[in-house]
Order: sequence, then C-alpha cells, then structure tokens
Amino acid sequence: MNTDFVNLTTENLLNEHICCIIRSKKPHQGIDAKRQWLFDRLNEGHVFRKLNARATVFIEYAPLETAWVPITGDNYYYLYCLWVSGSYKGKGYGKLLMEYCLADAKEKGKSGICMLGAKKQKSWLTDQSFAKKFGFEVVDTTDNGYELLALSFDGTTPKFAQNAKNPKIESKELTIYYDMQCPYVYQNIEMIKQYCEINDVPVSLIQVDTLQKAKELPCVFNNWGVFYKGNFETVNLVLDVDYLKRILKK
Repeated sequence: MNTDFVNLTTENLLNEHICCIIRSKKPHQGIDAKRQWLFDRLNEGHVFRKLNARATVFIEYAPLETAWVPITGDNYYYLYCLWVSGSYKGKGYGKLLMEYCLADAKEKGKSGICMLGAKKQKSWLTDQSFAKKFGFEVVDTTDNGYELLALSFDGTTPKFAQNAKNPKIESKELTIYYDMQCPYVYQNIEMIKQYCEINDVPVSLIQVDTLQKAKELPCVFNNWGVFYKGNFETVNLVLDVDYLKRILKK
C-alpha cells in the first residue's frame, strides 16, 4: 500500500495534478479554474491532500468560517470531498485520509468536522455511511431531505444557515448557482449553455465568486445548486443532456 501523500500548497500547486481530472500536457479550463480557486483558498487554511500517484485519492476540507457553503458554526472544519476511485478503492486509503483530517482538526484545537449529507445518499457527496463509522451524526436537516453531519469534539454543533433551509426562489426559469471548487463545473456550465441556447430554454447561471455570496445562498450547496420553477432540484452536477431534460420536464 502506497502511503506517500502530498498536501497542495501555493508553491507546488502548478506542478501537481488535482485528482478528479488528470491531465499532463493538454490544457483543461475546468482544471485551470480549480487551480485558481484553490490558490486563493490555500492561505485561508484550506487543505487538499492526495496520494502521490496518478490516481483519484484525495480529501479536501477547510475552516467552516471560510468554507463556501451556507453553514454556520464556530471552530469547525467543513469536509468538501473525500474521494477514492478505481483500483484504489477498498484498500484503506479513505480511512487514512479521514484519520488525517481528524488528527489535523484535533491538533489545531477544532471543535469538530462537518459535511453535507442526505437522507438518501446523493451523487457528488462524500459517502455518509463511511463518515458515520467515524462517529459523524446528523445535527441539522432541511425539509427537502438534506442533512448536516458532524463529528463534535466538544459538544457544540454547526447548523445550516436559515436561508438554506427553505430552498425556493422567485424566478421560475432554470437557475444554477455554481462555483469553481470542482473541475467538472466548467464543462457542465458550457454544456448547459449550449443546450439552452439551441433549445430556447431560459437559464440563469449565477457564479458564486465570494464567500459572502456562498453563505447567503438559498439552498444547500457544495459547489452546485439547481432550481427550476422556483424549486430546488439538486446538488448533483448535470453531467448529460438526458439528466437536464428530466429536470426540465418537471
């Protein structure tokens, strides 16, 4: 088992791949956008730790106060993503990454760690059954089935911002809030733009480009949030036209 891990820094960021989409030479606008987003976050205490291999094995978390999510709390870490894929699954890498995060939180005197979950596991969210093995528990919920999971060290708990608990907006057209935390976001936005333009579908694409905007979002959010007819639909990235069509048929 390879236990050689590396943490991204502002010094090594340009020379390291960022796991989700691995490219050596060809440019990729989603990766470039993610690198810039990360560069701006690393000095805020954001952590991106990955296996030192050409593999999707990594964990990404940040102080809750500077995490781009509508969740409030004091002295917590927010876990954006823990992902192990392919031949590396089932070999203990996820456990090692989670244990690193727990140890880091305790060393820095954090009150705990939290993450976005749901009553039914959603795509693009960290496996909550895995997190619960470490003691994560549901500490807050929304009416549409999303949950805030937390592992508290001192009895305190974070919560969803009130603006995220009633996920409705006035606009009835397809509306997508997004940031560049995930390298898949860029290509998703381009696909949706093209489809909506060809099919005359009104769409509002709203980039969340500041911490304040993220904290004030009208829905739960990990880097993506979709509304249609004023109702919140999903945090799942729209990966293909068929998925987009299913949303628009509602």
